[in-house]
Amino acid sequence: MPTILGQNQYGKAGIRVVRIVRDGATHHIKDLNVSVSLSGDLDEVHYSGSNANVLPTDTTKNTVFAFAKEHGVDSAEQFGIHLARHFVTSQPAIHRARIRIEEYAWERIESSAATDSRRSGAAATAKHSFVRKGGETRLSQVSHDGERWQVISGLKDLTVLNSTDSEFWGYVKDGYTTLKEAYDRILATDVRARWRFNWTDDEQPAPDWERSYEQVRTHLLHAFAETYSLSLQQTLYQMGSRVIDGRSEIDEIRFSLPNNHHFLVDLEPFGLKNDNEVYFAADRPYGLIEATVLRDGAQPEIPVDLTNL
Repeated sequence: MPTILGQNQYGKAGIRVVRIVRDGATHHIKDLNVSVSLSGDLDEVHYSGSNANVLPTDTTKNTVFAFAKEHGVDSAEQFGIHLARHFVTSQPAIHRARIRIEEYAWERIESSAATDSRRSGAAATAKHSFVRKGGETRLSQVSHDGERWQVISGLKDLTVLNSTDSEFWGYVKDGYTTLKEAYDRILATDVRARWRFNWTDDEQPAPDWERSYEQVRTHLLHAFAETYSLSLQQTLYQMGSRVIDGRSEIDEIRFSLPNNHHFLVDLEPFGLKNDNEVYFAADRPYGLIEATVLRDGAQPEIPVDLTNL
């Protein structure tokens, strides 16, 4: 039975590009997931395998990164217009370009200085620290044996990012090490934490659960934003210490922090300098840092496995 080729298109999907604009000490972030789809005179590649009219999908990926540097990202719509116009006007065989963009919004982490300054009417936020809009998921586990209570609260998917004030160097190197030392990098993670209250029986006044949760979240964000980090482990410990020191009702906090890697894109092949501005946001594989921070003298009681809460 004779066949003919119907509608067809090709391209690159899931191009994760992060654009940082450094306005002095204040940074601005655009975080995009870009997918490019091209169609036109492409019958022959299907019929005979001839690639004469095919722009490699790897080239479309490179174009996205290069345009993030050259044109910036004022808006997802304008960035998509730049890309679509380029593909259609620069490639005679391409008659239609479809650009789909998801934008992940971030808001600045309010610093502890801002909290203190509200009394005077001043405003202050961390200039290079961000938390993903959309919010985290709050967690709670309550156990009771008829006499003793155990209350464990927590959160997951609290996505935070520092666009500077993070380094990673001086680590062990062997014959398989290819990672370059970094003296100015993005540090990002999805905070998953749970903390144990020292309230165990009805004879004690119960904590103000709502206020406690909000204060723990605030301590986590302030510590993340205000720690000049030489490792994610160091940041984790500072976050846990801030909670234990600031909340007397909590004796233990356990973390699981993926290291959400952001790699600088090599723009030199396109004649462009990447001055810590354009990053590829990799979702896997990722480093995973886990640890518990305890009040001195407390015994660990939170299970090591974090997946069940």
